Order: sequence, then structure tokens, then C-alpha cells
Amino acid sequence: MNRLALVLGLVLLAGCATVKSSRVRPDYETVDKTQVKRLAVVTQPLPDGKQEVGELWSLIARRYVNQNRDFIAKANLALAGSPEDTSHKGLCVEGIEGVLWLSPNVKRSGNGVEADVKAQLLRCRDGQEVWAAEAAGSWPSEDERYKELTAQYTSELGADVAPYVGPTFRLLSATLDTLPRPTLNDADVEEKIELGE
Repeated sequence: MNRLALVLGLVLLAGCATVKSSRVRPDYETVDKTQVKRLAVVTQPLPDGKQEVGELWSLIARRYVNQNRDFIAKANLALAGSPEDTSHKGLCVEGIEGVLWLSPNVKRSGNGVEADVKAQLLRCRDGQEVWAAEAAGSWPSEDERYKELTAQYTSELGADVAPYVGPTFRLLSATLDTLPRPTLNDADVEEKIELGE
């Protein structure tokens, strides 16, 4: 009985995030693992139609891939509307090798947030997909586990993002955990340390 309670407790702690699918290019290990490390993160369209929530998404994603997936995410932005260029070539400036594109569908629901995301990592040199994932879930806006995180992001982006912080972090961390890990050389590691995330 105790074992069943423990399993149920762990399931409840995990929340309702479901990664529906994820895929990585079959040639990732021989091609992109050493060539697509420096990223720009873009959220488009804006989640719930709000610029500040889009900025929240991109900032959480940038920090998460820097801290947990070994990428060097150098820029983050949020754009309204649908992308005119789905390869996001305009974001491939000098020093950027790939674009992590988040396409969210987000809405407030009662005391929580319902969200789904389609995510892609596109390499800059040819716009080809390196990785993609889809995930969805619904979470309460207030959660003690994310109290400090909520305070951090509301101090950076304003009080309007508060209801979205915990749900966004939960959805994006589950999604981004399916990203592959690039191989960093010594110079990359130095650059990552200088980035300070």
C-alpha cells in the first residue's frame, strides 16, 4: 500500500505535462552535435497574445538550455504573429548556429494555465530541423515549489507574468529535456562560463 501511495505521489508531483512526441535527426551524432551549439531562442506567436509572456517563455527556455542541455543560448526574443520565414534565417546572425523556436498555444483557465507547445531546433546554415517536440498540459498558477522562481521572473518582467511562470517552467522543462546534448570543446566551455548562466 505504501509503495502505491509513493508512486501516486510521484505521478502527482510530475504534474500533467505530457510530451506527445520528440525526434532528433538521424545524423545528429555525426553532424549537428559539434556544429549547432550557439542558439537564439524565439517564441512566436505570443503566448496568450501577450508580449511579456512571450519574453518569459524565451527567457526561461534560454536559461534552461544553457543550464541543463549544454547549449550556448545567446539571445532570446518574442515575436507577434506567425513567422513569415519558418527557418528563422533572419535570426541567424554571426555567432548563432541554430534557432530554438517555440510555438505556444496558451490560455488562462480558472486559477491555472492550459498550454501546449510545438518546439523546433533549426540549424542556421540550411534551415533544416535538428530536433522537434510537442507537449501539452495544465497547471495551477500558484504552486509553492515555484514561488521563488515566480518572484524572480516578476521582478524582471513585471507582475503580469506571475500566473504563467510555474506552468511555463513545467511545460518547457519537460519539452526541452528531450533535446540532444551538443559536444563542447574547450573554447566553447570558456564561452559558456563567460555567458554566466
